Amino acid sequence: MTILSYIMRAINLINRLVGNVFIWLSVGIVLVCFWVVIERYILGTTRLWMQDLYPWMNGVMFTAVAGYALYRNDHVRVDIFYRPASTKTKAWMDAVGVLAFLLPFAWVVWSYSFTFVQRSWGLGEGSANPGGMPGLYILKTFILVFAVTVAIQGIAMLIRSILLIAGREDLVPGDYRYKYDME
Repeated sequence: MTILSYIMRAINLINRLVGNVFIWLSVGIVLVCFWVVIERYILGTTRLWMQDLYPWMNGVMFTAVAGYALYRNDHVRVDIFYRPASTKTKAWMDAVGVLAFLLPFAWVVWSYSFTFVQRSWGLGEGSANPGGMPGLYILKTFILVFAVTVAIQGIAMLIRSILLIAGREDLVPGDYRYKYDME
């Protein structure tokens, strides 16, 4: 097995771990939202920090699992050309897409967000709502997590493309090979 294959497998493992941990926030989001509704409409009270909590959890979850969604091929794609394409053509399309769009996009997100997040940490920024959640800086940090997880998964996609173009499908794990849909 080549070093590229090891790197691709390590990146996939990282995004699987991050994804499988952070998808559980969806349960917390539902529970917190449900309780906020119970408090407001049945108990006649509200806690502003709880009203901040579930959208913040939603933001953390979606930014953290973006790389995992890319790994699972759950992202949005225009399939009119991609789906019927051969494996080698898909590999070329992915390589061009990663190099021309995905990695530059991740770099722009990182570079424009870094000072934004850094300033938030410096201020110890909290919710704009009086009585709201402290720690908004932690939520904002997940913008950088998003950029990193998507970028490294893009690198894994590029490695997969290189291996497939080189005719080394045997070095691509079975769960990361292109699926052939007959829909």
